[in-house]
Amino acid sequence: MTDPSASTPTLALAIGDPCGISPELTAGLLADPSLTSVARIIVIGDRRVLAMGAKHAGVSLDLPIATSRAEACASSQTVLWDQANLDPGEVTLGRISERGGASALANFRAAIDFARYGTVDGVCFTPFNKAAMRLAHPAYEDEVVFLTEELDFTGMASEFNVLDGVWNARVTSHVPLSAVAGLITKDLILENLILTHDALLAAGFAEPRIAVAALNPHAGDGGNFGREEIDVIAPAVEEAKARGIGCAGPYPSDTVFLRARDGQFDAVLTMYHDQGQIAMKLMGFDKGVTLLAGFGFPVCTPAHGTAYEIAGKGVANLGAARNAIRLAARMAATARGATRKDEALNAIS
Repeated sequence: MTDPSASTPTLALAIGDPCGISPELTAGLLADPSLTSVARIIVIGDRRVLAMGAKHAGVSLDLPIATSRAEACASSQTVLWDQANLDPGEVTLGRISERGGASALANFRAAIDFARYGTVDGVCFTPFNKAAMRLAHPAYEDEVVFLTEELDFTGMASEFNVLDGVWNARVTSHVPLSAVAGLITKDLILENLILTHDALLAAGFAEPRIAVAALNPHAGDGGNFGREEIDVIAPAVEEAKARGIGCAGPYPSDTVFLRARDGQFDAVLTMYHDQGQIAMKLMGFDKGVTLLAGFGFPVCTPAHGTAYEIAGKGVANLGAARNAIRLAARMAATARGATRKDEALNAIS
């Protein structure tokens, strides 16, 4: 178990797809002292893949190597748990590979196991390639579904995007656009508002402010362009307010992110995937973080992909990956502080 009295949280960092920029991003993160000082990191992957990444990134690493879970847990410093699961010569940079997908999946599963048993306070991973993951595991849908299955999780969890203090949550995610309207219900919106509120609190927001986006153009124009805003979204917002959640809307989706960017809101809850993703990536593609929240520990990764076209060239931007580590560390530290406060109150009572 992690020591709740320790000031520095422990994160598991899974090396993502070896055919893209994940190895060099991982190496670059580990060579950055500003990151290794905010968390003790247990890196999970093949030492040969990490060595390749260090070469591409032009950095030198001198990490302790653990060959077992117990060795990795016993280390008091950042350490690599060598999975010995991929010879880089077995894959080609810039090309989707079943072997690459299998190694990334195995690294992710090991990181989840660390968090499941409380060995780490949070999980990070450098980008996966979903097509490669599906070659290795045909049932793979996305990271939220995989986490849910691995943990036998029955609660509410979702994917968030975070950029410069602006958060994006969504009611529906990886579904066809044609199915969105039929999936949006008052209860689902309310569940996501509660989850968003709780995630923001876990990230240190004292009084989260959430804007809710409309589904239809011009927020339905009083029912002329659809009634979802009147019949479904607005009632969910009112019930959330009655529960003490700071939220407002529905607002037209073509202007709601301007409000958040200008500081009126901390988060925007959108109705479908690209309604938020397009806005967030336009505001800062190389800085955004994807957070998987609701599982009891933060799971963070860069919001961008594997960038096959620049793999191995040493030009990958570390911005989003740095932010992913920092967000996970901040949320883990906040959770630790809450744990210590609860323990102190219990001791007094």
